[in-house]
Amino acid sequence: MVQLIIGQKGKGKTKYILDKVNSTIKVATGSIVYLDKSSKHMLELNNKIRLIDCSAFPLKNSDEFIGFICGIISQNRDIEQMYLDGFLKVARLEDHKDQITDCIEQLDHISTLFKVDFIISMSMEKSELDPSLQDKILLAL
Repeated sequence: MVQLIIGQKGKGKTKYILDKVNSTIKVATGSIVYLDKSSKHMLELNNKIRLIDCSAFPLKNSDEFIGFICGIISQNRDIEQMYLDGFLKVARLEDHKDQITDCIEQLDHISTLFKVDFIISMSMEKSELDPSLQDKILLAL
């Protein structure tokens, strides 16, 4: 399953996603991974959550990002959830917004195959989101 947290910058998406991941780890039976554009939030995450700073890896586009996600999952088959904060930046979609739907559909397919839920925060308005993704919105700020 893919769930989206959307809203403009400064609306509280990161605070919401941090609260959600920290409360989820208390009841999780598998591993949880948090991908971000920096390690800035390291101290705000429970120490059982694996933080991956995507800026440390030379990802050039969303296809490489999907391969990166698959590599993470292949190394740990116990991953239950992946939180992707700042999705447009970490997935290299800031300048390629026309590829957002395809990238999220690929994550949805990966989610089904490997039983990993993706919780994604994106800086965009609900009205900007493709109609096919509207049912994936968990929270619009």
